[in-house]
Amino acid sequence: MSDVAGNSASERSSRFGERHVIVRVFVTWVLNAVALHFLALVVPGVEVDGWAGAFAAAAIIGLLNGLLWPLLIRVALPITVLTLGLGALLLNGLVVWLASVISERFQIDELWQGIAVVAGLSVINTVLTSLLAIDDDDFYYRNVVKKQAKRRGQISSDVPALFFLEIDGLAHDVLARAIRDGNVPTMARWVREGSHRLIGWETDWSSQTGASQTGLLHGTNEDIPAFRWWDREQGKAVASSAPKDVMAIEARLSDGKGLLFADGASRANMYSGDAPHSLLTISTVLERREGRLGQDYFAYFANPYSLVRTLCLVIADIAGELWETAQQKRLDIQPRVHRGGFVYPLMRAWMTVVQRDLQVQTVIGDAYAGRPVVYTTFSGYDEMAHHAGIERQETLKVLRKLDRQFARLERAARDAPRPIEFVVLSDHGQTQGATFLQRYGLTLEELVTQACRSKQVEAAGQGDEGWMYLGATATEASQGTGLFARGLTALTRKRKVDDAVVLGPERKAELEQVGRAELPEVVVMASGCLGLISFPREPRRVTLERIRTLYPDLIPALLEHPGIGFALVRSEERGAVVLGKSGTSYLDEDRIEGEDPLAPYGPNASRHVRRTDGFEHCADIMVNSTFWPETGEVAAFEELVGSHGGMGGTQSHAFALVPSTFALPDEPVVGAGELHRWMRRWLADLGHEAYREDGA
Repeated sequence: MSDVAGNSASERSSRFGERHVIVRVFVTWVLNAVALHFLALVVPGVEVDGWAGAFAAAAIIGLLNGLLWPLLIRVALPITVLTLGLGALLLNGLVVWLASVISERFQIDELWQGIAVVAGLSVINTVLTSLLAIDDDDFYYRNVVKKQAKRRGQISSDVPALFFLEIDGLAHDVLARAIRDGNVPTMARWVREGSHRLIGWETDWSSQTGASQTGLLHGTNEDIPAFRWWDREQGKAVASSAPKDVMAIEARLSDGKGLLFADGASRANMYSGDAPHSLLTISTVLERREGRLGQDYFAYFANPYSLVRTLCLVIADIAGELWETAQQKRLDIQPRVHRGGFVYPLMRAWMTVVQRDLQVQTVIGDAYAGRPVVYTTFSGYDEMAHHAGIERQETLKVLRKLDRQFARLERAARDAPRPIEFVVLSDHGQTQGATFLQRYGLTLEELVTQACRSKQVEAAGQGDEGWMYLGATATEASQGTGLFARGLTALTRKRKVDDAVVLGPERKAELEQVGRAELPEVVVMASGCLGLISFPREPRRVTLERIRTLYPDLIPALLEHPGIGFALVRSEERGAVVLGKSGTSYLDEDRIEGEDPLAPYGPNASRHVRRTDGFEHCADIMVNSTFWPETGEVAAFEELVGSHGGMGGTQSHAFALVPSTFALPDEPVVGAGELHRWMRRWLADLGHEAYREDGA
């Protein structure tokens, strides 16, 4: 009975898919005809003989693309990659010119007019499909990608592939409300139809991508206390945004059998998980992979309209950011932060449009190639939530658009050479609140400076994952030997630190370490609401007793401040000690005097703090901002309205949207390493023997 029902459902799905293709072909034909009729009025030298001529020309252009484009793109792919899509625009201009030769009702005089028609068609189609809410599922050009995958050795199998789609920074509760309120219709449909179940998991103390992704992809995030920290052995700050540091961290933690080691693909991640196929991944951008970039980008450049479409969406996103920023100011929405003038809109467009489009198309290519396991990180929501708020209108708009991409991936999976299962997950959440500086008029660095009475207190600059990924893309693109790679290398030469292109605030922080004359006396670093205070001139971790001798006012100043929730230090006599305003927790003795300073941060807080205390590079003093349960807010030590990196609120509570047929834990999942073990089990249960043999 169940088999009959399943077959019936499959047949209905197939008939629906066929109708969807027919409707889309018709709608695309009509839109292109309308666009050609309009372009004939505004582009000099372009003539269309009425509506009949417009429909005929649109049909001929479509047929020529179907016949010629798969052949042209095979030959021209290196050119299109090296010219960032301009070559594809030129080739498609030739196709339009050829259509004018064939049709007497459609005429253009010169090649540049054909290019103008292609650009115009892209712009008008992008605008109309957005206004009409028609999906941007380019099934026609996906066929080109499928043919290319077969030519290169497509992997067909009955063993389902597993694609992990990470939404950076999305908390469990925020997603649950988005499902309830209709902001993520694709994921909501999966839950309501019963194909997926939503579960939560708790991050480690360091609730940020650097710690979470090593745990998720390698099973351990040992000795990663924050996004950045002071390394006494190297005499410098280590940052999760610096490719050389990220490479070194992955080399230290990897056993060669990460989550993606068995012919997997890493797309737009911080760490590679030992994937043989990697693109836009921070830990691999310095690797020279001659000839691989073109193959990885094939799915994007297989569509001649991709470049212009992306540019249209970029312009729209920049305009949206400027409007939304003005609206926040006009309505006096609080809390809010300065969103970077005219620079941030460009960064936002990169994260929410350009990188998203590249990785979605690349993952579609992975689906048609038959990759067994793929992990990709979508960082647009995280970037938007940092600057606008975790559930503000513009942030949820980014989430809605991302959910639409999941529907595209779902449709593409139907034509893949093997079944594909999707797991959507986050690496951490975010917690909102006015920043430490906004609340108290001074930064953590200034508070420490005043208490230490020192002029040699150094603070690491605020990081931004958007700049990190943009720099990584420029680094990766410059690794080749082609003309474009050489030009990009020359253009970014003065922007490189340790062979990697470093942009934005991180560049200043990295350059300050080059040629340092002497070590700073005190270093203050921030990772959301987590602060790290280190004394680099001391030969080893500084104890509570030594701190009280060197800087007698520092600990009292921290504990008395209303924005500091607790401080972790190590005592010579008592071991790990958590100090609060009204009590002390002696972690090694499992004893509390007065009120437990960790009580507001959840039942696992002491477990997380005790583990971090055991890290070799645990800071001399680690402070967490106050958490206000009545509003669910923290006070970030960085200028971010939505933040993560420490404990308090939803930043520690991530999610996983898992197929209902998968085995699920009976107990709460605590720590990224624990979720990693479940991810390996899912792969093994699907039939991926490499993970079963590895002890999954």
